[in-house]
Amino acid sequence: MTFDYLEENHDEYRFWKEKVVSVAKAVNSDHEAARRLEEELWAYVVERSAVVNPFRDVAQSEGLPRTSMRNLAEYILRLWTVPRKKPKKALS
Repeated sequence: MTFDYLEENHDEYRFWKEKVVSVAKAVNSDHEAARRLEEELWAYVVERSAVVNPFRDVAQSEGLPRTSMRNLAEYILRLWTVPRKKPKKALS
């Protein structure tokens, strides 16, 4: 639902794409980037659930239990960033 919303709202999409690229550049690993984005995505869902459908409808009908955004964070990292180069293994 969150990704669909971003795709339908160009300003939100652009904002999140820039944020994802920025976070990915600021940290050394995709795992850390995904962790940070997961927290920010959940805060975004909570904020949007107070003011915008479909978030508001879901929050009203199902409540707002904490939901992991980790899969979404990892997906948009793969989608919107250039893959990191893997370190070369040292030859013995």
